[in-house]
Amino acid sequence: MEIRPLAGALGAELLDVDLARLDDAGFAAIHRAFLDHVVIFFRDQKLDPEAYKAFARRFGALDVHRYLKSVEGHPEVLPIIREPEDREVFAAGWHSDVTYQECPVLGSMLYALDVPEYGADTLFASQYLAYEALSPGMRRTLDGMVAMHGTRKVYDPYAKSGLDEKQFKTDRDKILAAQEVEHPVVRTHPETGRKALFVNPHYALRFKDMTEDESRPLLDFLFAHAIKPEFTCRFRWANGSLAFWDNRCTLHTPIDDYFGKRRVMHRITVKGDRPR
Repeated sequence: MEIRPLAGALGAELLDVDLARLDDAGFAAIHRAFLDHVVIFFRDQKLDPEAYKAFARRFGALDVHRYLKSVEGHPEVLPIIREPEDREVFAAGWHSDVTYQECPVLGSMLYALDVPEYGADTLFASQYLAYEALSPGMRRTLDGMVAMHGTRKVYDPYAKSGLDEKQFKTDRDKILAAQEVEHPVVRTHPETGRKALFVNPHYALRFKDMTEDESRPLLDFLFAHAIKPEFTCRFRWANGSLAFWDNRCTLHTPIDDYFGKRRVMHRITVKGDRPR
């Protein structure tokens, strides 16, 4: 297996790997690369849903999306499909997945089944580097802070989330009524011990014991700081490509530059722990 870094900040392509035929030594090398590079990429994979799930389960139990419909017969696999006529891209904007849950996911895998010849890339940002680039005074301030996360900004009917009612498996009003959850603004990675910024524009609504208006200036600063170019990498998709990112210390965003083209992806997420 060859490991080819994609950028200075994060990201590496792992070449000459067949994820459907992976032995224990191969998995150990992949796990190490995942922790070292934060987001890893594979090319030319041929995975049916069972093989895809089998690879993902090597990292832990699989998470089932609370609100969105899955691939029939495979509740752990979330279809992410954009048809040529769709005006909005799924999950537009920088975010970390499902941080409205008490235990957000450890990581997310995205597998490309049918993607445009060009366009539709994905950007990733290291939240290790985002935290480490802050001043000592700002780090001391944030280390003791808690943010409230919720679904309202993404799942409100008027939000530009690229979703319509047929994609939901529950009433949207029930989603919006879900309680906010608390997460530290800075979390310590349970495997590496490194600190990472842990707020994102989709789900971090405000700081604990503060109003949204009071919270907005500092949150807006952190949201902008977290995605500086020097913290990022960019991945160009092709059919058979698979990306796996560490949801505990990254943000990601799709690039919406392929209107009029079809894109079909399958996502699997691995259950995580409560941020600390």
